[in-house]
Amino acid sequence: MQYLEHTIIHENETAKLRLYLIDNLGMTPDKVRPLVLICPGGAYAYTSEREAEPIALSVLGRGYHAAILYYTCNPEAARKEAEFPTALVQIAKAIRYLREHSAEFHADPERIILSGFSAGGHAALSLGVFWKRPFLQELMQTEPESYRPSALLLAYPVVTSGTFTHSESMHNLLGDRVSDPSWLELVSLEKQVDASMPPAFIWTTDEDGAVPAENSLELALAMRRAGVSAELHMYRHGSHGLSLANKEVCPDSEPGQAPWCEVQNWIDLADTWIKGL
Repeated sequence: MQYLEHTIIHENETAKLRLYLIDNLGMTPDKVRPLVLICPGGAYAYTSEREAEPIALSVLGRGYHAAILYYTCNPEAARKEAEFPTALVQIAKAIRYLREHSAEFHADPERIILSGFSAGGHAALSLGVFWKRPFLQELMQTEPESYRPSALLLAYPVVTSGTFTHSESMHNLLGDRVSDPSWLELVSLEKQVDASMPPAFIWTTDEDGAVPAENSLELALAMRRAGVSAELHMYRHGSHGLSLANKEVCPDSEPGQAPWCEVQNWIDLADTWIKGL
C-alpha cells in the first residue's frame, strides 16, 4: 500500500488530503480500482477521526483505493473565510486532483465515489448538487465534469436547513448568514436536487436524535422526483455518528446494543452498490 499526502488550497485556507492506495499484485499491474474519498463529520466544527481512517481501512479491505479529506472547519463560526463555500471548493479540488492523477494512482476516473458522514455528508452532497452551478465553476475555473463525483455515499447526512436541521452545522457553515433566509434556502440541499446529481447510497437510523432520519428521507424523495438513482437504508435502532458501528469506533458499547446488531452491515451493502455502478 502507498500512503501519500497532498495539500488542497483555496484562497488562504488549506485542507489535507490523505491517500491510501493499494499496490497492484504482479499478475495485475494495470488493474484500476474505484476510489472512495471520505469527508468525516463533526458539525463543520472539526473532522471526526472515528469517521476517517477506520472507514478508509474498511474500504481498502474491499479492494478500493481510499482517501480522506480533512476540509476546513469553522467552530463557532469564528472565521468568515472558513464559511461556505470553502469546504465545498476544497472537496471539488480534491476530486479534480484525484481524477487528474487517476492513471498514476491506478484509479478508475469514472468511479470516484464521494463519501460523507453527518456534516461531512452535507459537504459531500453540496458538491453533488452544486457541481454545475455557475458560482462554483467561477471559483474552480475549469470544466465542471473534472470535479463531478461519480457517486455519493452518505451516512446519516445533514441535508436540510428546515424543520429537521442540525442547527450547529448550519451555524458553523454560514456564520452570520445563518439568519438570512436566502442562504438557508441555498444550503437546504433537498431543494437543490436536479437530474444532474450523481447517484447516491444513503443510510440513517430511526433513533438518530442529532440529525433526524427525515434528512435522508427528504433527500431520497427529492432524488426520486428528479429521476436520480438512490438506495436508502433506515435502520430501526442506533444513535448518531456510529461510523462502522463496531468495537473499533464504539469501544464503550455493550454487545447486544444497536451498534452490534443491524447497523454494521451498511458497509457490505455499500460495497455491493459500488460494484454495481
